[in-house]
Order: sequence, then C-alpha cells, then structure tokens
Amino acid sequence: MKQIKTFLIAAIALLGFQTINAQAPAKLAHVDVNEVMSKMPAVIDAQAQLKKITDTYSVEYKNMIDELQAKLKKYDTEAPTVTDVVNQTRQQEVQVMQKGISDFQDNAQKDIEKKREDLMKPITDKVKASIQKIGKAKGYQYVLNNDGLLLADGPDLTADIKKDLGF
Repeated sequence: MKQIKTFLIAAIALLGFQTINAQAPAKLAHVDVNEVMSKMPAVIDAQAQLKKITDTYSVEYKNMIDELQAKLKKYDTEAPTVTDVVNQTRQQEVQVMQKGISDFQDNAQKDIEKKREDLMKPITDKVKASIQKIGKAKGYQYVLNNDGLLLADGPDLTADIKKDLGF
C-alpha cells in the first residue's frame, strides 16, 4: 500500500511538473518583413525589371489602341461612300483587332505575373530562411510578421534579419 501511495504521489508530482512546463510562455519575436523586403537590393532590382517589362507592354498596348482608333476614324468617315459588303468586312476586321488587343492584354498580365513570381520566389525564400535561422539562433519558438500585429511589444528581429541578408 505504501508503494502505491508513493507511486501516486510521484505520478502526480511528475504530471504537475509537466503541466508547469507546458504552460511556460512561448518565446515570441516579430519582424517587419515589408521593411526588410523594401530595402533589399534584389527586390529593388526585381521591381526595376518588372517596371521595364510593364512599360514595354504598355507601349505596345498603346500602339495597338492608337492603330484601332485610327482605323475606326477612317472607316467611320468612309462608311457612307463604300458598299455594305466593305463596311461589313471592315467591321469584322475591327472585331478581330479588338480581340487581338484583349488577348494581348490578358497575355501581358499573365506574363508580368509569372515574371513577378519567378523573380520574387527566391527572394522570399531567402528572407524566410533568414528569419528561421535568426529566430532559432536566438531561441524563439515563434516569429511573427508585423502585418496584423496590434501590439508588438516583444523583440524586433528586423535589424538582425537585414544584417543576415547583408544590408
């Protein structure tokens, strides 16, 4: 009976110790990922590349729109003097041009988004790896992004992340 009592006391003490350890507060820190990303030379370079691509597409799109508007103006002024068959052919030509412009715009947006993903994924992976590295090295169980934080009273790892990334 004494052994059972001793065993129960030991079990209760062990459970109590585990409960105390389980209730220990988690170590939290935060980082401003937007600030890190906005200052990274790789991000600045990627943004410049995306702007160049976007500008190129914008010029091509504007040229296509200008060409369409010029044809529409010409066709409108000539419409009363040409046959119905010619007007109908011109109307079909305009519809084909409008579809081409719409397709161009869709493809340009998809291409820009794909390029953005291709450029940004390695950068975001690098930032994430740095956050994990610094967080673990400093003994944090959780590192939160400042986005959505209503109170950021814990340690801020932003400077450490920037230093680890080399800027």
